[in-house]
Amino acid sequence: MEASGSAMELSPEEERILIRDITIAAESLAKEGDTFFLISQRWWQQWLDYVNQDMTSSSVNVSSSYGAHHHDSASSSAKRPSAIDNSDLIYDATSKGSNVEIELHDTLVEGRDYILLPQQIWEKLHGWYGGGPTLPRKAINTGLSQTDLAIEVYPLRLRLTLMPKGERAIIRISKKETVGELHKKACEVFDLIVDQVCIWDYYGEQKHALMDNMDKTLDDANIQMDQDILVEVFTDGNGTADGGCTIPLQENGYTEKYSTSVIVEPSQSSLSAADGLSTNNYASRSCSSEFSQSQYLASPSNDLDNLHGTNNINTRTAPLGLTGLLNLGNTCFMNSAIQCLVHTPEFARYFREDYRQEINWQNPLGMVGELALAFGELLRKLWAPGRTPVSPRPFKTKLARFAPQFSGNNQHDSQELLAFLLDGLHEDLNRVKHKPYIKSKDTDGRPDEEVADEYWANHIARNDSIIVDVCQGQYKSTLVCPVCGKVSVTFDPFMYLSLPLQSASTRTMTVMVFTSDGSALPTTCTVNVPKHGRCRDLIQALSNACSLKNGEKLLLAEIRGHMINQLLEDPLTLLSTIKDDDRLVAYKILNVVKNTIYLQFVHRREVGPGNINSSVAWEFYGIPLLASISRDEIVTGAAIQEILQIMLAPMLGSEELQPLSMSGSSMNAASHNHQDTANKACLDSDESQLKDQELNCKSESSHKMHLQLVDENNAQVDLSSVENPIMMPGSSIVLFINWSKKDLKKYDTHHFENHPEVFKYVPAPKRTRGEPLSLYACLDAFLREEPLVPEDMWYCPRCKEQRQASKKLDLWRLPEVLVIHLKRFSFSRSTKHKLETFVNFPIHDLDLTNYVAHKKGSQRQIYELYALSNHYGSMASGHYTAHIKLLDENRWYNFDDSHISPINEEDVKSAAAYVLFYRRTKGEDASTSIGAESYANKNHSLSRR
Repeated sequence: MEASGSAMELSPEEERILIRDITIAAESLAKEGDTFFLISQRWWQQWLDYVNQDMTSSSVNVSSSYGAHHHDSASSSAKRPSAIDNSDLIYDATSKGSNVEIELHDTLVEGRDYILLPQQIWEKLHGWYGGGPTLPRKAINTGLSQTDLAIEVYPLRLRLTLMPKGERAIIRISKKETVGELHKKACEVFDLIVDQVCIWDYYGEQKHALMDNMDKTLDDANIQMDQDILVEVFTDGNGTADGGCTIPLQENGYTEKYSTSVIVEPSQSSLSAADGLSTNNYASRSCSSEFSQSQYLASPSNDLDNLHGTNNINTRTAPLGLTGLLNLGNTCFMNSAIQCLVHTPEFARYFREDYRQEINWQNPLGMVGELALAFGELLRKLWAPGRTPVSPRPFKTKLARFAPQFSGNNQHDSQELLAFLLDGLHEDLNRVKHKPYIKSKDTDGRPDEEVADEYWANHIARNDSIIVDVCQGQYKSTLVCPVCGKVSVTFDPFMYLSLPLQSASTRTMTVMVFTSDGSALPTTCTVNVPKHGRCRDLIQALSNACSLKNGEKLLLAEIRGHMINQLLEDPLTLLSTIKDDDRLVAYKILNVVKNTIYLQFVHRREVGPGNINSSVAWEFYGIPLLASISRDEIVTGAAIQEILQIMLAPMLGSEELQPLSMSGSSMNAASHNHQDTANKACLDSDESQLKDQELNCKSESSHKMHLQLVDENNAQVDLSSVENPIMMPGSSIVLFINWSKKDLKKYDTHHFENHPEVFKYVPAPKRTRGEPLSLYACLDAFLREEPLVPEDMWYCPRCKEQRQASKKLDLWRLPEVLVIHLKRFSFSRSTKHKLETFVNFPIHDLDLTNYVAHKKGSQRQIYELYALSNHYGSMASGHYTAHIKLLDENRWYNFDDSHISPINEEDVKSAAAYVLFYRRTKGEDASTSIGAESYANKNHSLSRR
């Protein structure tokens, strides 16, 4: 190709600059109907590394923006990519049909699996590199504004059913096409006459609505991905459909599958200052039903009603509030915080009513109402019917405008965002238009109650909003001068409590230990290792716990899908790369110096009869076994059978072990998988017992196991048919143990059926240092009297000098919603760490009565958890989720960006808990909750429910 030849004359720098210039032009010219092209994220990243390889260290690596994965490996050694390969995006990579026939994988995510490129960029790259297949998609208008375009990555896939013949067909069509176009396409598919056909919204295979408005778009008709459409041929001679055409229109059905679209924002360029290419100019957004007619059913706002329509439309969906948020590239911290706020009942009610009249447009400390409007609009979308994930991009744009620290695609702290949002929403919604100047008075020995009420009244005189009503409480702060004894008492408002945690320098890890010589049953070992240690530390701890003999070694392996996923042979591998939900096995094998070959025995069990030839079906299960042999040995099928029988010998049933007395042996004790005895497991049996066991294995186990060898061509060869010595082409061999139902009765296989995770938190786990840290203990530490740090000295008005006073905090007034921040992140001059301490926090009945210093007339202060923000992983590469309780359902859900799934209440607690949200359930009292009383009693022209 001529284009390809000319491309070889361009340097990586020239390619990058050319594509950059095209990108800038394309951003400003994007319009409805433009064609965009999907390109594999994997190939795109290779090209980014290639064209950025000569950029200096001071430049911004282009892969760090645009939603792409960041790679530090871009260097002068980056090679020119081969042809564009989009085969990982489609189901049939060998398809030679038209582009319409190419089906994308259903679960692709923009920024992770693919990138969307304007037509000019695609044509340039395709001309240089060739390849494909070509995957074009059209830009559509969402209907909200001329600049709010969306790229329809997944056009609607509809199932057509022809009646009365019962024929079926599947078609693809844009959601912006009209009902008339769908009607025409259905007639073409079934070869029908247009005037003799009517089509129905056939959601759930029931007639919901006659689709007779031919000018209406499928989006406005609320037609969803994978929905059924009934194509009905007239049955009478009058030109009317059978059953009539006067069924009331029901337009508010949703399905859990959704059409993924992508937002285009041409107003801003995200090119870096160093002229690096960005890949975030066209970031992901789902719009398939995001702007449907029932979007704002709960809103009385006239302008929204006129725009979207709020007729009495019945919904076909499940409970509200189960809508996820798309990840725009490291925005999980924002999604987690937003879901917690959105599911605060007081906020959900307030922002679904006419809150606009409370916006303070002139507050210099606020955001002229823009933050409140953006949050309110996002909340309404999340509480609208349906499950289609919502893009928070408009909200993030506003957020970045007023808080530049949250701009870009870097990971941030969800608690810091929450603090900014609560404060910003308060200022935008502050009912006080002109803040009076109020001078604080000295306590002068007055009762605390009088002083506290005065402070609170002064605070309310300047700060009065829904945020204050719901979230703000009051501290009592007492400072005592260590020299003169001067006592200073102030009463300050708080929005949340930041509680300290105890740092943990070790990590508890649970590993299954298997022997290859049949000397012991599989055992569960739980050991403590350095938190920032390496695999060699784990191996050493396991070796000590299992009394490893001379000539033996432990081989760590990660198990996934009942097979060995990888061997952790590098002793310098960081333990931080092993997740708590991984499953590990340590195989005790002979320490062969060289030419080692591993035999991996994978279990399969019989699940039922197969085909007519009386074969059976098999499924993988259990934990694989491992043995090591030398490549220099002659290996036969009989030898492999003998190795397997030795390893299985400890699991022979009691009837098979009559010649072998095992009473009092340590193997029985080791077989129990209890947490409190795990560290005492892994004990060896004596050598005489091993010999007896091997003899018994040979004498009693005349029946050989059904073994199949997986050869280099992935073919399964019955081992009994292999008479010659087995060739060992690689470093490991996989063999299938096909367990018949008879074999399962012969052996006690439960020892290798249950595989615990590396670490799993339980409500009250046994720890080496006593009980888990409780939330009450964190609160005690927070309220404990302690001296001020030298950097935060207090000016004593009596001494007239800076003093290191002692400070004591007390809770004086508690809010309706109590937000508790667990301080997991610690910082020093040179290091920063995340504390993985498990905090045992109450889900029900958090009783703070005894922590409230203001006792007069107060009732019990009882709180219940309804939401929490979780942080998993390290500070550099962590991930945020949210656990939310839908109070109407009394059920917990996990909100992981766009993915929502129900969870059990016992799974809510984990060491990932970061920010806790509690609601007062009983014990409300006016004297301790003035903010709540203000919210309940003040008339702000809002309809209260």
